[in-house]
Amino acid sequence: MQPHYPQRIVCLTEEPTETLYLLGEQHRIVGISGFTVRPPEARKEKPRVSAFTSANTEKILALNPDLVIGFSDLQADIAADLVRNGQSVLLFNHRSVEEILSMILTLAGLVGAQEKGEQLVRQLQSNIDKVLASAKTLTRRPSVYFEEWDDPMISAIRWVSDLVGIAGGDDCFSELAAQPLGKDRIIADPQTVIERNPDIIIGSWCGKKFRPEKVSARTGWQTVNAVANQQLYEIKSVNILQPGPAALTDGLKQMHEIILNWHQTTA
Repeated sequence: MQPHYPQRIVCLTEEPTETLYLLGEQHRIVGISGFTVRPPEARKEKPRVSAFTSANTEKILALNPDLVIGFSDLQADIAADLVRNGQSVLLFNHRSVEEILSMILTLAGLVGAQEKGEQLVRQLQSNIDKVLASAKTLTRRPSVYFEEWDDPMISAIRWVSDLVGIAGGDDCFSELAAQPLGKDRIIADPQTVIERNPDIIIGSWCGKKFRPEKVSARTGWQTVNAVANQQLYEIKSVNILQPGPAALTDGLKQMHEIILNWHQTTA
């Protein structure tokens, strides 16, 4: 019997699904996350077998996958259950822009699409380089507070912090971005944000609509530059909080547009 690359893959998060479609390897996918929105045809073509922190093990096993792909410690229990049922599971744990690109190369190699993976990474890197070049033309870099959740307040994960920097800003909680777990990025005292006085506030509340009026109404925040100058924006979580190609394209594009708008508005 000849060895072969995985033929029946279940993706527990969106980014491997998006990547495999971009590689032209979508025929290998037999199951996806219910939170998948990219590409839209995936929701029509593939059965949904998981949420993010839960999965239908019986449904996954019935698909007879030869590989299940997930992400992070939050899916560790799902992975353990599948392994106990004899499944091969790969959990990525990429947290930075560089690691997202590495994940794409690794995934491409797993399905025998190394050249297509390298081409995709070159395209994504070219887009990053163009934004970097544009950001270098700015005379000022705004400080940015990115809020991943509002209660408790959670600041940007590392790849989002990276994107802030690429787009021409400075993450005002960059030291927290190094922490991989959300619980370690909680801002316990809202006064800390006031003290750091961000020029821009961007909300992406994990699938919940960002409410800039609620942020502006927080006690004492009226003196924050971003609030005083009405520089509050939303980037939807599907565009930036999943560590895949979308964050490096649509997410980065929106981030850069926000910073460019701030620069033009305050010039």
